[in-house]
Amino acid sequence: MIKVYSIPTGNFHLDGGAMFGVVPKTIWEKQVPANEKNLCNWAMRCMLVQNTSLGKNILIDTGIGNKQSEKFFSFYDLNGNDTLISSLAKLGLAPSDITDVLLTHLHFDHVGGAVFQNDAGGLELTFPNANYYVHQVQWLHAHNPNPRERASFLSENYSLLNEKGVLSFLNQDDLLHDCIEIQVFNGHTLGMIAPIIHADFGKVMYGADLIPSAPHIPVNYVMGYDIQPLITMEEKAKILKRLFEEEIWLFFEHDEKNEMSKVTKNEKGAYLASDFTQLDKME
Repeated sequence: MIKVYSIPTGNFHLDGGAMFGVVPKTIWEKQVPANEKNLCNWAMRCMLVQNTSLGKNILIDTGIGNKQSEKFFSFYDLNGNDTLISSLAKLGLAPSDITDVLLTHLHFDHVGGAVFQNDAGGLELTFPNANYYVHQVQWLHAHNPNPRERASFLSENYSLLNEKGVLSFLNQDDLLHDCIEIQVFNGHTLGMIAPIIHADFGKVMYGADLIPSAPHIPVNYVMGYDIQPLITMEEKAKILKRLFEEEIWLFFEHDEKNEMSKVTKNEKGAYLASDFTQLDKME
């Protein structure tokens, strides 16, 4: 059996303009309201995939973690009652039960929870029995970032993975543990994975930062953070066609209100979200 669970890890604030790029605020704020500082609240929603026949508990992304400084976290106004560990505990799982951690990419809000700081100030793997996975191009890119992304790559979040010998690389079209299809994208950052999970109820794509929220489904709704926005648009158009034609669910990592949806088209042929639901309603 392939079971899939949402793992909320809390929320954070990011600038609305940065999240929607060239899309005018008068348009995007109708779907995602901003506060007086133009900041919008976003989820950091991870995913757990269980392959019960293989005994695998596979975590996709790890949230922002808690080891950065108070000043660092103050920029993002963390909020919400859920943490990575508490959400896993609600499923009866301890960190030692996680067998695999798939990191879509190494920006701090996706990989921060992979490593924690112990009481002595040292760094330890959050999931001591897990194998960790990332795309090799992303790994190399994170160690030689461009000026645009440098602030998003914090080596303390991931350098320990290589030092401990628990890091492996995945490639396009690999199938991890018979249930997670690897799809690689290069518009947001080089070598980002947005996997498609082959669950018992059907297929669901973990949108990562390719399609971080339902309002980001339209092809031209591209984040200002993306290093190759035109590539993002090409990648989105191609994968949205597949999601639509194969009726694959889309799971949103950063959408505060919506967990997942199907993809449909309007009368003009533009892609939109439809049939919003949650993973716990799919089992």
